Amino acid sequence: METVLRAASMYLLLMVVLKVAGRRTLMEMTSFDLILLLIISEATQQALLGDDFSITGASITIITLIVIDIMFGILKTRFPRVEMLIDGTSLILVEEGKLLSQRARKAGISEDDILQSARSSQGLERLDQIKFAILEKNGKISIIPRE
Repeated sequence: METVLRAASMYLLLMVVLKVAGRRTLMEMTSFDLILLLIISEATQQALLGDDFSITGASITIITLIVIDIMFGILKTRFPRVEMLIDGTSLILVEEGKLLSQRARKAGISEDDILQSARSSQGLERLDQIKFAILEKNGKISIIPRE
């Protein structure tokens, strides 16, 4: 039972930490982010298994994490508010060529991030060429060009 509680608590802790870190963190990884992720995974592994390095302990931990993930998936489909809480919602960052700076600042997105996405996905160079820039739930920025 201790293994199940460890797995559940680590799952919830990591979900909260990644939610607080924001979608910008998940959008693109630098080498620093990769190193940090590796360190977190090692610390998580130690917290999950404690002194139990047996196949049984690891199996229980993996099964617990998968069951928790499935349960959250079911909750998200049945209760839209739970999905919004866990995954967030899409956020408009640019509307009709105007940067919505308060929203962008809150999301941790700079004008340069938006323009980089506009250049790479649509070949656009300026904000006034963008009808909408939307920060999606997955951390990507979708660009809808002006006609």
